[in-house]
Amino acid sequence: MRASRLVSLLLLLQNRGRMTAGQLARELEVSVRTVYRDVQALAAAGIPLYGDAGHAGGYRLVDGYRTRLTGLTADEAQAVFLAALPGAAAELGLGEALAAARLKLTAALPAELRERAGRIQERFLLDAPGWYADADDTPHLAAVAAAVWERRSVVLRYRRWRAPEEIERRVDPYGLVLKAGRWYLVAAGPSGMRTYRVDQIIGLRDLAEEFEPAAGFDLGAYWTGHLAGFRARLHTGEALVRLTPEGARRLGLAPGGDGWTRARVPIESVDHAHGEFLRLGADVEVLEPAELRDRITATVRTLAARYPG
Repeated sequence: MRASRLVSLLLLLQNRGRMTAGQLARELEVSVRTVYRDVQALAAAGIPLYGDAGHAGGYRLVDGYRTRLTGLTADEAQAVFLAALPGAAAELGLGEALAAARLKLTAALPAELRERAGRIQERFLLDAPGWYADADDTPHLAAVAAAVWERRSVVLRYRRWRAPEEIERRVDPYGLVLKAGRWYLVAAGPSGMRTYRVDQIIGLRDLAEEFEPAAGFDLGAYWTGHLAGFRARLHTGEALVRLTPEGARRLGLAPGGDGWTRARVPIESVDHAHGEFLRLGADVEVLEPAELRDRITATVRTLAARYPG
């Protein structure tokens, strides 16, 4: 623990220049007395730092003392800081590790790259979750992540939407994916590779048995294929509609001049399309399928009776 704190103290001085004992104590969450002892330990180890007395004093490193990280371009340095997701790291129990890693990387960068990386942190923020959804409750995420990291088989108790609603399944956890603020587990089981929502895991038992992943498995390639298959299964039908220019714009279609545009659009189901097309109001007319047109007609009549003019 102390060794890690000494490294953090050194990197703080490299990143920020002169700092007082009080500032260092607040950053490291220790007492000023502990900072004094740590500074003495670094000096005894040959680190060229010294302290200035007085109101504007503090500790700093001898000019020019810096560990440099070579081989990174400016764009690469920016990308490293842009890619960091503190929220996701915290959920995995790696929040402190991420903060320490970024501190070390910042300290190691040459001055020019360090300045550009700092501008990235000032001007860009990645916020993964969607607007209209609360954060998922994922009490088993840390245990799942540990099993993924250690390549250990587990038994999941899982809640799903179809019967039986609760199942128990032994799986080999290959990887975790964060998609739109939601965690997914990719795992091999009795029926092949499957994807599980981590927030639907209601129980997990670690079997303490290591497994060997399939040769050549690529998590990124699997996920790309999974998404493509999901979209293909999602849009199983289509509807023929007429759209005003505004309706076409809202559906991401090119308007056909100033008049109505006829288009065939993929739909997930009649139930889902019914709600989606109602949101377009008078900017859409459904022509086919007849079942969908009849559903919308019945809804409009009900609304007209409920809100008489």
